[in-house]
Amino acid sequence: MQAVTAALHAEQVGVSHVIEVRFTAPDPQVAANAVNIAMDAYIKEQFAAKHRAVDTATRLLRTQSDQLRQQVAGIEERMSAYRAEHGISQGVQAAPDTEEITHLTEDLAKARAELAGADARLDAARGRAGAEAQAAVAPSVVQVRTQRDQLAAAIQAQDARLGSAHPEARGLAREYAEAQRALSAEIARVVAAIEADQHAAAERVATLEAMLQHTEAAAEESSRAQIPLNQMQRDLDAARGQLQAVLGRIEQTTQQTFIETAEAHEISLALPPEYPSSPRILRTMAAAAAASVFLGLLLIHLLRIADGTVRSGEDLRQHTALPCMALIPTVTPRALGHVSIQDYAAHRPHSVFAEQVRWLRAALSLGVGQPRVIAITAAQAAEGVSVLTLALGRSAQQAADKVLAIECTVRQPSFRARLALEAAPGLTEILRGEAEWRDAVQQDPLSGMDVIAAGKPQGDLLGLFDSRQMREFLAETRAHYTLILLDTPPVEAHADAHVLTMLADATVLCVQWRRTPARTVTHALAVLNDARATVIGTVLMRVNRRAHLRSGFADAAVYKRRHASHFRG
Repeated sequence: MQAVTAALHAEQVGVSHVIEVRFTAPDPQVAANAVNIAMDAYIKEQFAAKHRAVDTATRLLRTQSDQLRQQVAGIEERMSAYRAEHGISQGVQAAPDTEEITHLTEDLAKARAELAGADARLDAARGRAGAEAQAAVAPSVVQVRTQRDQLAAAIQAQDARLGSAHPEARGLAREYAEAQRALSAEIARVVAAIEADQHAAAERVATLEAMLQHTEAAAEESSRAQIPLNQMQRDLDAARGQLQAVLGRIEQTTQQTFIETAEAHEISLALPPEYPSSPRILRTMAAAAAASVFLGLLLIHLLRIADGTVRSGEDLRQHTALPCMALIPTVTPRALGHVSIQDYAAHRPHSVFAEQVRWLRAALSLGVGQPRVIAITAAQAAEGVSVLTLALGRSAQQAADKVLAIECTVRQPSFRARLALEAAPGLTEILRGEAEWRDAVQQDPLSGMDVIAAGKPQGDLLGLFDSRQMREFLAETRAHYTLILLDTPPVEAHADAHVLTMLADATVLCVQWRRTPARTVTHALAVLNDARATVIGTVLMRVNRRAHLRSGFADAAVYKRRHASHFRG
């Protein structure tokens, strides 16, 4: 069975719903029969699985419908018991109508307005609101008061003319007293009538307030009794809705049983193949070739990512923010022949090597300030600093400059061996006061450039370079030479380079192509900046011309074949 399963394969054709079935067997007829049998078995099993799924769904739906019926019946029983307990008739709204409360509220507002009006009239009748208000509510009082006022005026006139003891004056006084009693009686009658109206209005307000309070209490009680009933009614409606949905689904699944068919069908029967399916030699070879190319490109990409060295002048500018003044190429042993590397630029002045040295000289002479004392240094050892110092000095000497090359790499000197110099005092002897600097100057036999070798490495070298004698020595040589080159040790190896680069007018940092890590260059530049050195540019050393040309960097264009006619050697 495992062998049959391993030989049988089914795959989707593209994004369609078509499935391609294959069977691998030594006999073509056996392979075709196996595919046809497998497809028939799949279709039958699919049809049977759909029937089993429909039967299972129907049983589950019937069980759910029975549970929902019981839930509906239980809710209806609880609602009946609740109505009976609270005296709520089914279908009759037992709570007071909201319209009745509205009418009572309106009547109460009118009654309160009438009561307020009765209070105002009572105050007016009693004279508390003024004569005008009293006249408005009691015209009879006004008439009696007018008569009294007329009698008062007559009394005053009679007293003034006849005196108060005169019989006519006394008669007017009796009439005035009678008018005053009549006014008081009239006011009392009007006030009594208005008080009766005010009392009636107050009783109506009290009655309406009691009725409204009773009606609202009854409505609130009815609403509280109706809340549980409403909740049970909602539960009953939800259960009935679920029951109807389940019954409808049962009916659908029952009908689906009679019309169910298999979703898959055979498009074509399998025929015995005319050619074997494996091995496919051409396809395998093509896949292997494509995989090899992909893995090769991936390996190249990974190696390039992992390469943290400086690969071009553009890389150098990005990491240092300084101009790359020259790309000094590697000279092969075949190109050197019998010439040493330090003499190559002088013997092959039209070579790419010599041209790049001239590029460096041009960059230095065209720079800001035209420095006279230039320190040539590197981030780490064996980066070609001494070779570049000699080549640059010879190139400047041949251009009619007066050049002095001073070897400051006292621990690993090379000028004496490279230039075949005679035994003579060196830089250390000058700084210790054992010799004059003019006695230590020797001449390069190839170019006529003046050279001072390193001397013997004795004593505190850092103290010598940071001494007053070193500063006086450089000050004296400035007066005799137009260009002074300091061959300094690597920045990462010796502290001497920190002092020497600080004493120089400018510093050039050498970086070896595809060897010096970018982080080392960045650190060396930071050290020089801390030493207050004036770093004006960089030089990329030992560049492999062919490899750099294949890299595609823009500064590799000088190595292209169309420029070959401009160089020799």
